[in-house]
Amino acid sequence: METLSKLRAAAAECRACPLWKCGTQTVFGEGKPRSLIVFVGEQPGDREDLAGRPFVGPAGALLDRSLEEANIDRAKVYLTNVVKHFKWEPRGKRRIHKKPNAAEIAACRPWLDAEIRVIRPRAIICLGAVAAQAVIGPKFRVSVQRGQFVESELAEYVTATVHPSSILRSPSDEARRIERARFVADLKKIRKVIAAAA
Repeated sequence: METLSKLRAAAAECRACPLWKCGTQTVFGEGKPRSLIVFVGEQPGDREDLAGRPFVGPAGALLDRSLEEANIDRAKVYLTNVVKHFKWEPRGKRRIHKKPNAAEIAACRPWLDAEIRVIRPRAIICLGAVAAQAVIGPKFRVSVQRGQFVESELAEYVTATVHPSSILRSPSDEARRIERARFVADLKKIRKVIAAAA
């Protein structure tokens, strides 16, 4: 029988694509085995790669604050990524995020499918374009369709919003404030829809 702990142990040995060579370790999902909501990001970042846990860097801190504001308990959700290894390129002494390609996403997809199969969530929320296009489909545009629910075999409610890291990259404090408010509004809408259907 599949369990998250068994999947995590198996994923640690994954060599399905070359990313295991540049990542420090596999960063598997984390959270309750029977979570109502699964959040899916693109890939672990530098902090996540070193810690071996998803969403523990600056974007994770912003996500934590936003979930709290939207009245969603992080302890009751499951957080994961489409790609389980950190893809990066050197820039001086820093490791800079590099977007995963289609082959790397496809190689990692069985792990995400297995996580969803074990958890059986009520809702899947994709964070960012890479996650949305991997989970929902290539025609989904976060910039146009954020917060809109789509039909999916994966869960009753499936949608996408921006990735918290995109908010951090906003050009000014005011832009970050506006984008974070929009992100929290998306999370509140999602929580309300799920609560109403419960």
